[in-house]
Amino acid sequence: MVRNIKLIIAYDGTNYNGWQSQLNGTTIQETIEQAAYKVMKQKINLIGSGRTDGGVHALGQVANFTADTRIDEDKIKIALNANLPHDIRIIDSVDVPLEFNSRFDAHDKTYMYQIYNDRVGNPFYSKYSCFVPSRLDVDKMGEAFNLIVGTHDFKGFMAAGSHVKTTIRTVYDVKLVKDKQMIKLYVTGSGFLYNMVRIIAGTLIDIGKGKLDSSCIEQAFKNYNRTVLGHTSGPEGLFLVSVNYKKVLDF
Repeated sequence: MVRNIKLIIAYDGTNYNGWQSQLNGTTIQETIEQAAYKVMKQKINLIGSGRTDGGVHALGQVANFTADTRIDEDKIKIALNANLPHDIRIIDSVDVPLEFNSRFDAHDKTYMYQIYNDRVGNPFYSKYSCFVPSRLDVDKMGEAFNLIVGTHDFKGFMAAGSHVKTTIRTVYDVKLVKDKQMIKLYVTGSGFLYNMVRIIAGTLIDIGKGKLDSSCIEQAFKNYNRTVLGHTSGPEGLFLVSVNYKKVLDF
């Protein structure tokens, strides 16, 4: 019997060329598909809620695939984890309706960007945060962060060369949390453009340094000009935290 299996996945993206399968480099998607083939003796097509770039991490990526298998839903994660490297873990595996699609049914996603702000870097955080030795004004960063909440045209917050139908996105919530040397930026939205969160983080870092002020965000919304914003921060500080769905699925 063909079933639709939903996975919640955590991974350290350091050693991968992102989520999506490609000709050059190892990816998260293909690694999980290969593990599934070993377990179920059939090829699967793993549909992710969205792509993450090389070096980007996930605490709660969501994906689904259809397969003709009799393995109990709770044992699928155990079998897959036994065939996956230690930097990819299946947190949960459940049966969902056949019509469920982890990409198209997603209502919103939450990302977190971590900044390690101290004069000396910490080797234990180097793969999982952006190191900034300059002193950052967290209050100014928080004030600027709040400006992106709402429905806007985020064209200016998109990396060059991207092709999408529309650049209008809705940001539902933002939160800045400072815990000693670590600054965490949380953003929840309907969807995100290519490098959008990393451009937001880089802009907030530059505002925190005093290189820019919050008016650059308002300018970017008016003239859609990428150059008025800050730098694109590195991938190592970015985490996909969770994906929420518009339908309450009856598991």
